[in-house]
Amino acid sequence: MSHRILLVEDEESLQKSIKLNLELEGYHVAVCDDGRKVMREFKSARFDLVVLDVMLPHVDGFTLCQSIRLENNQVPILFLTAKNSSDDKITGLRLGADDYLTKPFNLEEFLLRVQILLRRSLKTEVAVINSFTFGNCEINFNTYDIKCIDGINRQISKREILLLKLLIERESQVVSREDILQTIWGVDVYPTTRTIDNYIVNFRKYFEENQREPKHFYSVRGVGYKFCK
Repeated sequence: MSHRILLVEDEESLQKSIKLNLELEGYHVAVCDDGRKVMREFKSARFDLVVLDVMLPHVDGFTLCQSIRLENNQVPILFLTAKNSSDDKITGLRLGADDYLTKPFNLEEFLLRVQILLRRSLKTEVAVINSFTFGNCEINFNTYDIKCIDGINRQISKREILLLKLLIERESQVVSREDILQTIWGVDVYPTTRTIDNYIVNFRKYFEENQREPKHFYSVRGVGYKFCK
């Protein structure tokens, strides 16, 4: 069975060239040129590798990398981009990418990196965080089950799980409302920031001993939200 690759590139001539060369190597390639469509495409099929540009229409590659990682911790992500500063590379790798190659690039080197990432993903068992415990509470990211502060087990929605995962992965960091809306909801849906406030209120009901004096889920006025263990 040939490997399936999702190629996210909005420059048409480059997209066609990369797609052709990947297909000549025997890979099955799906392409996407608009940041708004990437997550829909990613969820529609199984992919063994994502090749991701940073500068894309509507949603940038860094945001998409975060969204993919919330959905899937295992699929390799290779950034292929003209954003070539050290800060850009660090940002991409920090967000969960496995490799970062800048344009212009050597085709042979690119194909070799693709081959290495695919081979590594087959040989290496990636450590996936399936659950998270803090205090007397527990979250299962696979089953959407949680154990609340009162000891009661509940099942919550996928969107609640994704938001919990995003906040927990950035423990002690303030995550902006805009970042949450783009990463969790995407640009095709337009919830108000009040929607996020309601999720945080629910999290306090689930996990806080005193909802008026939270120790884990904080709202930072005018900025966003923060989780602390």
